[in-house]
Amino acid sequence: MGSTWILGGYQSDFARSLMREGLGVSDLTREITEGTLRASGVEFGCIEAIHVGNAFGQLYTGQGHLGAMPATVVPELWGVPGMRHEAACASSSVAVLAAMAEIEARRYDCVLVLGIEVERTMPGDEAARTHQAAAWVGQETEGVDFIWPATFDAIADEYDRRFGLDDAHLRAIGELNLTNAKDNPLAQTRNWCFDERSFGTDDRANPQVTGRLRRNDCTQITDGAAGIVLVSDRWLAEHTDAATSSDGAGPMAQITGWGHTTVGLGLGAKLRRSADEGGEPGPYVMGHVRRAIIDAHDRAGIAGIDDVDCVETHDCMTPSEYLAIDHMGITGPGESWKAIEDGRIRRDGSIPVNPGGGLIGGGHPVGATGARMLLDAAKQVSDTAGTYQVGGAQRAQTLNIGGSTATTVSFVVESAVVR
Repeated sequence: MGSTWILGGYQSDFARSLMREGLGVSDLTREITEGTLRASGVEFGCIEAIHVGNAFGQLYTGQGHLGAMPATVVPELWGVPGMRHEAACASSSVAVLAAMAEIEARRYDCVLVLGIEVERTMPGDEAARTHQAAAWVGQETEGVDFIWPATFDAIADEYDRRFGLDDAHLRAIGELNLTNAKDNPLAQTRNWCFDERSFGTDDRANPQVTGRLRRNDCTQITDGAAGIVLVSDRWLAEHTDAATSSDGAGPMAQITGWGHTTVGLGLGAKLRRSADEGGEPGPYVMGHVRRAIIDAHDRAGIAGIDDVDCVETHDCMTPSEYLAIDHMGITGPGESWKAIEDGRIRRDGSIPVNPGGGLIGGGHPVGATGARMLLDAAKQVSDTAGTYQVGGAQRAQTLNIGGSTATTVSFVVESAVVR
């Protein structure tokens, strides 16, 4: 089927509030489209198809039909096929999968993928309730003000029931990601101030949100976008002069593996199905998440996480990263705490996780998160991550989930010079 290459990409500043600037989703689309093509070193006329990942467009801004927005604000893209993809927090990862399928089918050879979300159009509590649209509405949302903190608190409870869980390890995940974000010039929280009370149980410095989760266990409401240009082997062969990333050194990276699973919306059904036929808990709290990760390894032709140098994972709440650690294989099932305590997931550890701050530190514009993860993975393996670079990274993996893991997508990304 040939390879899919990441030619280049661009991310907006996740600390911005577009409404305060008098801007909207059309302005962000123009910025991300022009910035992505500029960073990729290609002209508008090279783009043969466009895929836009967006989760909540109409709910936050009233604007739907975002597959047509690039052509609306960039006249040079008039007539180029475009479409929008929605899969909650995994929206732009699904957009990438669709773009890859087109490239593999030789339908198109140069495809633009955008993840776009404008969320800061309403008060925080109202915005949080808007996110309920990604859950099973009417079935698990009734009487719940903040569905996603409640959902991942329930996942933490499941870990506690099966294996035991020390809340201090969740606090440590939040602290690590917020600390990493200080070195990321595009991170939402890079200029936020914290002290030792910010990551404990002080109700003023780190107030309770739901159950065991506190403010710094949770991601923020974010405006932002990320874009990448994907191309085929054939395109690279035919455009050797144009195929230069922002540093003039060729494509940033190659996508060598992917995994994708979709299950039901409800959390309870997921937890029940993770038990084996005998009714005892299975080794993983979310077996389908593990399946997506293994599928990505298999397609990349690697043995497992030991062949990966760094990870970009979904930490919408600290329990989602706690889940990712053992499901990735960084530890055995239920033993994520070991990787937190021994420091292996730190930026200078043996398998750094979210070196740029992840979602909690970096920001979580929902429909853009998958594309941002893939772009950051490409930056790491191309040695262009700057102040949050993992030394010597040649292979990275992403794990992006939508809802309570109803949609799970994982990519393996390698240096363009590895193979």
